[in-house]
Amino acid sequence: MKTKNIIYLIAVMVGVLLVVIVYQSLNQPGVNDLNGNYTELAVFRNENNTGPVVRIFAVYTQDELWDDMRAYGDFMPHTKYGNTKVFFFDKALEGLELSPNSPYFPERFQEACLAVYEKTAMGGSSFKEYPFIAK
Repeated sequence: MKTKNIIYLIAVMVGVLLVVIVYQSLNQPGVNDLNGNYTELAVFRNENNTGPVVRIFAVYTQDELWDDMRAYGDFMPHTKYGNTKVFFFDKALEGLELSPNSPYFPERFQEACLAVYEKTAMGGSSFKEYPFIAK
C-alpha cells in the first residue's frame, strides 16, 4: 500500500510539472504585449542561407515609446553571424521598398524615420533615435 501512495505522489508531481511547463510555454511575452501600436510596412531578407542572413524591417508606430521600440527590435528574428535592422517610422508610408544596401530605403522617407534598432553579427544591439537628423 505504501508503494502505491508513492507512485501516486510521483504521478501527481509529474502532472503538476507538465502543467507548469505548458503554461509557461504558452504565456511568453511578445510584440502584442508592447504598449505601442506597431505595423510592419516592409520586410527584406536576403536569400543567403549558408552565410550571414540580413534582415531589414520597416515598422510604423504612432508613439515615441523608445523602450518599447527597443523591445520590439529584441523580439525580431536574428541569426548567428547575421544582421537585423529595424527602422521605425511615424507615418504609414505607401510603396516603401527595402534594399540590402545602405541607406536601405529611398532618401525621401528619411525624415519620417524616428529610430533604428540594429542587432549585429556578434549579437550586440544598438538603438539610435532620429538617425537621419544631423546634430
